[in-house]
Amino acid sequence: MRAFAGALVAAVLASAAAAQVPYGPSDAPVPGASVCPDGLCQPDALNGVFEALAATEAGRRGTPVHILQIGDSHTAGDRITGQLRAALQARFGDGGRGVLPPGVPYDGYAPRQVEVTATGWTTTLAPLAGRAGYARTAVGLTGVQSITVTPGAELRLRIEGSESLFYMVSICGEGAGRLWMRADDEVWNERFFNEHGRQRSCTDMMASGRPDEVVLRPLDDVLTLHDIRLASVGPGVTVSNLGVVGATLRDLAARDEAVVALQLANWRPALIVLAFGTNEGFDDGLDRQAYEALLRGQIVRLRRLAPVASLMILGAPDALRNGVVNGCSADGRRAPPPSLAVVRDVQRRVAADMGVAFWDWHGRMGGDCSADRLATRGEPFMLRDRVHFSSAGADWIGGALHADLMAAYDGWAARRGGAE
Repeated sequence: MRAFAGALVAAVLASAAAAQVPYGPSDAPVPGASVCPDGLCQPDALNGVFEALAATEAGRRGTPVHILQIGDSHTAGDRITGQLRAALQARFGDGGRGVLPPGVPYDGYAPRQVEVTATGWTTTLAPLAGRAGYARTAVGLTGVQSITVTPGAELRLRIEGSESLFYMVSICGEGAGRLWMRADDEVWNERFFNEHGRQRSCTDMMASGRPDEVVLRPLDDVLTLHDIRLASVGPGVTVSNLGVVGATLRDLAARDEAVVALQLANWRPALIVLAFGTNEGFDDGLDRQAYEALLRGQIVRLRRLAPVASLMILGAPDALRNGVVNGCSADGRRAPPPSLAVVRDVQRRVAADMGVAFWDWHGRMGGDCSADRLATRGEPFMLRDRVHFSSAGADWIGGALHADLMAAYDGWAARRGGAE
């Protein structure tokens, strides 16, 4: 009886100890085969950002390495970018949360490492560009213009992470209005964006240590903000995710050149990641030649406006359309839209031709119809739409992206060390 009782107690204690272990999926798939060596084509295109990361590791760099991802809903959700951010900051240091839209752009907005709440604060998303395309005046890379016209309007940001001795809150905007700001107990009054005859500008405010909360209030009726950047004043990595639901590369092309130039000069990204392609892939009328010309044009534009930044394209992931016959899914009702493979092919060829890094997202998630296989796992890694990742799936694919980037970085560092 004593032996049984002892075994029972041991089992209970073991069960209690196991219950304290954080849950994690035990059967995550191995990333799939890729058309690129180790998932990444043209890794030499990332030498610039690798230099910045190496300087950070060696203690020779005193400012954050800023990685800026621009894209569609995969980017907007901040699960994939959030996983990349957390992994890079664990190795290189927390450089701050990065750039955010100036408000709450849509219901359910939940960026990682910061909580954003708005009261009486009007946040206006720029309309999607559409097939015809057009330039959207006074809209920058966030795709948002926030116009505060309600007395008592307020925007609050509660910040997690960084233990920096000094912290930067930077805002780009325009208009004749004035802005009141508070970071914990530090108050900055009457910030202007149109001083000295300028139409728009960015203003930087330094706080003593990372504030728990930043509060913004307009002092006048008309004020337009383009972005808010939260960054440590010191070494580390910042990963900014600027995504718009439903966006295509045409939306990037539609951004106001003057605002984009101002933002990139202020943000100083070491790497710009383009993560478009899913929505283009669902366009049955996609013109291959026009899409290629658009992609080449945006690469040239970004190189002109951010000449120091490395560039990388995330190839369009697998995604499935419902309502087909003899599809590749388990139920035969779903298949990738034909234009998706066209988009992916153009992205890879243009990247190779123009010396841009290319990450094979489609291959790493398992290739054709992997969206269905990932959605029907015991723990689904994709949602039922076979387009968007679940939280667990986003963490998994974000981890795969981080692993491929770090494999390329470590290989670059080893070769550089050998040459020295």
